[in-house]
Amino acid sequence: MATQHSVAREARLQAQNIGGIDETSVELESGITVLAGRNATNRTSLLQAFMAGLGGESASLKADAEAGSAELELGEETYRRTLERNGGTVVMGGEPYLEDPELAELFAFLLESNPARRAVTTGDDLREIILRPIDTDEIEAEITLLTAEKEEVANELERLESLKGELPALERERTDLEGKIEDKRAELEEITAAIEAAETPEEDRDERDELDEKLTALRDRRSDLDDVRFDLETERESLDALRQERDDLADDLEELPESGSLDRADIDEEIDRLQRRSQSIDGVVSQLQSIVQFNEEMLEGAHPEIRELLADDASESSDGQVTDRLLEDEEAVQCWTCGSEVKRSEIESTIDRLRSLQETKLRERDDLEERITALRSDRREIDEVRDQRDRIERRLGDVTDEIERRESRLEELSDRREELEDDIERLEAEASELEAEDDPDDEDDEESLLDLNRRANELEFSLGRLERDLETTVDRIETIESTVDDEDRLRDRRDEIREELEELRTRIDRIEREAVDSFNEHMDAVLEVLEYENIERIWIERVGETVREGRRTVERTRFDLHIVRSTEEGRTYEDTIEHLSESEREVTGLIFALAGYLVHEVYDVVPFMLLDSLEALDSNRIAALVEYFQSYTDFLVVALLPEDAAAIDDAHDRITEI
Repeated sequence: MATQHSVAREARLQAQNIGGIDETSVELESGITVLAGRNATNRTSLLQAFMAGLGGESASLKADAEAGSAELELGEETYRRTLERNGGTVVMGGEPYLEDPELAELFAFLLESNPARRAVTTGDDLREIILRPIDTDEIEAEITLLTAEKEEVANELERLESLKGELPALERERTDLEGKIEDKRAELEEITAAIEAAETPEEDRDERDELDEKLTALRDRRSDLDDVRFDLETERESLDALRQERDDLADDLEELPESGSLDRADIDEEIDRLQRRSQSIDGVVSQLQSIVQFNEEMLEGAHPEIRELLADDASESSDGQVTDRLLEDEEAVQCWTCGSEVKRSEIESTIDRLRSLQETKLRERDDLEERITALRSDRREIDEVRDQRDRIERRLGDVTDEIERRESRLEELSDRREELEDDIERLEAEASELEAEDDPDDEDDEESLLDLNRRANELEFSLGRLERDLETTVDRIETIESTVDDEDRLRDRRDEIREELEELRTRIDRIEREAVDSFNEHMDAVLEVLEYENIERIWIERVGETVREGRRTVERTRFDLHIVRSTEEGRTYEDTIEHLSESEREVTGLIFALAGYLVHEVYDVVPFMLLDSLEALDSNRIAALVEYFQSYTDFLVVALLPEDAAAIDDAHDRITEI
């Protein structure tokens, strides 16, 4: 499965001061390229140079150099990586092939220290390796945001449905109000005509001026009283709503957990302590890495001090016996700390113990980071509760102040209403007295002018109220009709959110399933190709479990690795990873890395796959495994001993001098 985008068929790498390399240049074509040579011939260093040019972070600068570089040419494009020593650290720069090398370092750069390979041999969390490139926190955050938006859209659609249900009643109410307004206007016209007919002719007008003034004042007071009554009704409704909000806020405040039970200061102190411990472990890990790298360089002859020693000894010994003894003798080497001869296996065993200690420290650091994350989650919850309490208390204070202001306003309006009612009663009495004086014989009239004015005032007030109600109803109808136009857009957005949530919620699940299926499929195929006789099957089972994350209990999965063996009698039984041979463990680790490579489509990210440290397998199995891997990448570069390289088809490229 080659890289999906167009990739050159040829590549060229120039490296300087990488690992044990002084300077070299190699060319290769797509397919398999074998780096053939004995130990300490810079095969791994050349792989590091490839990794550097592609964007990896694991390349080491030559111990006696201040700067180094790796330049990779692919077609017409050139990618360059620089390494510069700055104090006690090496700083990488340039513009390599990859901006983010994480996927490649996990699943394409398959050297001995590759995390996916080692996860199998050391019993690490296989699921964590597969999901490491995925930002699960970001996914959860997206799910939270989309879920909230989905609820908002659903609420809005529900509101629209409710609004649509209001329209028929509102239409009926508008028709009813228009009819009532028409009737009131007709009635008011009749009263107005009656008032005009009842008024004194122009020649007698002077006698009625005082009465007209009283009637005018009476109309003004009644109009003011109508306004005050309307304001009183509005204030009472507002007060009811504010009092309900105050009660709801008080309930919300009571439901919040007491912040006193959650001591934020203690959490801050514990986080600081754990961070200091984590930083201390980082320092230890860095020192262990330096020690391991130094001893590996010394053991392989790549360190400048031992290279100088070899050069001096070689000049004194024409037959190269010292060089052969230090670099090729598998039994004994000269210790670079005390000068005595020690078994090579003892040094290698010490290096392995240092690696094991380094891995232990890394796991301890990971545990600390998990605890720090959980504590930070607790701290966020405390802050959220406190912020929520502050917001509720502030709003509760504002609502209480507003209630007091409106209660005071209500008292003022009530006083004003009583004052107006008294004025109206007084003015009516005065007008009635003036009317009687003006026409003492008018007692048998059906309605006095005062009564007609009173009725006119009442009709005007009623008409004004109906017109306001009609205006409110029309506005409500128009608002609903304009809002309902958004229904199709909201339904489309709801469907989009559902699809996005489904994709997010199943992304992790899909990757887990695909990784397990891919591993099981390729493991079955490789076991058949490599002919491991007493292994029936090696497979991963995806198992659900309940775990604690901070203060929450969540459901998640784990990957359980199963090994099924068979006896000479044909009986099968389940074994453990500890009982696999080194060859079987290495193959299992490589297939697990291949599963991650395929499920994350790394072939579409980087056109190279690098292989190293296959000595645990016999030559024929190495050849079969290399051929199997070749179909999934454009460039497969593999470092092999000469006897293992001899089993690879001669049609493939070979590089023997670096």
